[in-house]
Amino acid sequence: MERFRAHLEKFIQIDDVTFERISTYFNINSVAKKENMLEEGQICRYHYFVLKGILRKFFVNEKGVEQTTEFAIENWWLTDNMAYENKRVSSFYIQAVENSEVLYISQENQEKLMAEFPLMERYFRFVYQRAYAAAQMRVKYLFSLPKEEFYRDMLRKYPEFVQRVPQYLIASFLGFTPEYLSEIRKKINT
Repeated sequence: MERFRAHLEKFIQIDDVTFERISTYFNINSVAKKENMLEEGQICRYHYFVLKGILRKFFVNEKGVEQTTEFAIENWWLTDNMAYENKRVSSFYIQAVENSEVLYISQENQEKLMAEFPLMERYFRFVYQRAYAAAQMRVKYLFSLPKEEFYRDMLRKYPEFVQRVPQYLIASFLGFTPEYLSEIRKKINT
């Protein structure tokens, strides 16, 4: 929980008593590698905060191929936002990429938390703004950067992440085939 508190304090100021009360709205769970926390067709009930590990969000396309749309590493949030906010079935999966530990909160508890502690509404506004900005940049990169440069940029910005995530998942996220990513990696390493 100290990791979560340190993350909160990047955006809001809280004392020990307030943090203790805020933490009662969350649950914690250990998730095994490749375990699905959400599956397509299920109601999306939770918003996940990664304490340790990596999660990914993906869908299965019309060809039966998994297409990764987002990752979440330590101190990042992940959910199917539309399904979560509207209490609807998800068209995504959320899966652990490696053994992970997550905090999670239900939509009902998140609403109660923000009503009791308005400063948490400010915190979640920052979280959603950052997530939206990241999604915008990903779309820009998909449409404007050559594929090789997209990978190089990711390698520059998130070298540890690229080392931790299996290459076939990186390829899925970037919209490549694993074979094409392998060619790019060989080219970069020569």
